[in-house]
Amino acid sequence: MLVLAGCDRVTQAPAKPAEKRLAMPSKDQDLVVLIRNGATSFFVDAESKYAGPEYDLVRQFAEAQGWHIKLVVTPNQAEMVQRLARGEAHMAVGMTRRGDAGMHVSQEYARMQPVVVVRDDAEAPARLTDLEDKIWVSPAVEPAMSTLQAKAPKARFIVDNDYDDEALIERVASGLIDYAVVDQRAADAAQNFYPDVAIAFMVGQPLNAAWMWADASDTTLGPLVDAHLSKIRKSGALSKLFDRYYGYSLRLETADASEFLTQRITTLPKLKKYFVEAEASYGIDWRLLAALAYQESHWDKHATSPYGVRGIMMLTNDTANRMGVHDRLDPRQSILGGAKYLSMLKSSLSDKIVEPDRTWFTLAAYNIGTAHLEDARVLAQKQKKNPSLWEDVKQVLPLLREPEHYENLKFGFARGGEAVVFVENLRSYYDILVRFEAPVKPIFPPFDDKVTVANPAGLKLGIDASGRKPQPASATPQK
Repeated sequence: MLVLAGCDRVTQAPAKPAEKRLAMPSKDQDLVVLIRNGATSFFVDAESKYAGPEYDLVRQFAEAQGWHIKLVVTPNQAEMVQRLARGEAHMAVGMTRRGDAGMHVSQEYARMQPVVVVRDDAEAPARLTDLEDKIWVSPAVEPAMSTLQAKAPKARFIVDNDYDDEALIERVASGLIDYAVVDQRAADAAQNFYPDVAIAFMVGQPLNAAWMWADASDTTLGPLVDAHLSKIRKSGALSKLFDRYYGYSLRLETADASEFLTQRITTLPKLKKYFVEAEASYGIDWRLLAALAYQESHWDKHATSPYGVRGIMMLTNDTANRMGVHDRLDPRQSILGGAKYLSMLKSSLSDKIVEPDRTWFTLAAYNIGTAHLEDARVLAQKQKKNPSLWEDVKQVLPLLREPEHYENLKFGFARGGEAVVFVENLRSYYDILVRFEAPVKPIFPPFDDKVTVANPAGLKLGIDASGRKPQPASATPQK
């Protein structure tokens, strides 16, 4: 734990230039990268795969150079700098520190805006100077500490490496702490999981994220990094990557998130066994099926629409017959039938659509049908977008209701905008369930000969909220 409070200030020793650095990797050798665990950087997702914006960025970079990658999970930026100085890694990602001796940083590619979060039923401070208590600060925005201390000299700011942004927000929600300073992106996303936590105000200027390495390797690594970051920025790939992780997080209204969290406690337990049975039969995460059912019917087994769809999974009579569902109002039959139909839709999609986009396309097809979805993919291609990326296709789906577009498509008019809302809301519900409901199978990322992960502190890397807390020191580190 690093504590900064008036005369209690603890400073890090300046990093010394590495006496011995790692050699630049050759083809198929490892690029060793320091990375933090957290929802805005690197984690194991609901599909038991490594994910996160920083992970995606650095993996794309390594693949472009023909390298494999070894990630070393490191709890904070100060330790990252020390490890770089000792020559233990080629570079560190997601760095907002500047001015460390012997270190070089890339061009900036993302912004982290520090914000103060509080419970929305508490009397929120109006400005930083109003803070006088203990304030916990996320390791992600640790470089904002100097600004915090200067503007709130009576407060005691604490960085605890055991708690990332989401874990601190959870502690605010539970009343264990009054305030926390976190990255705004994490605060926005977490409002779906903790709707009783609100942003009080922003703190200072945004912190610009960059990659860092020792100066000694600047002549080789630096130009490669900057060329890659420039390329993905100009191509739009960078904005699409961030849209994948944050583009849907603010879709839900606070009241909708609160109602869903309530229904998770009161209604979901009565239906969970059917969702788990459906996962066993069709291989679809039971939490995704539960999110789909909630988006369709709010888990109301008697739900009926004016268009004749009925039951928890809101099946048409024709679809129910094809799936072998004899009673659409029977929860078990409806859930199994809906899961079977979703599995068939997924299998029918083009092989060019890969995960996680394949799941989002499947859900869109469940809502709008595969025919209209294919029309949207054709339209995306005409507009020089990628027809196999959800971030691109969701931009053109709303155009299916405009005559100048649908008149030139095979299947005509469709309410494509509704399909986008359907999928994006569903993704938010799914995220909530992933954080609060355990998977049927333990999370073990599949073997990947191009990616290895060293986790010296033995942190549990799962995306679920319980995974944000560290394992006991005796736990076996994840390799």
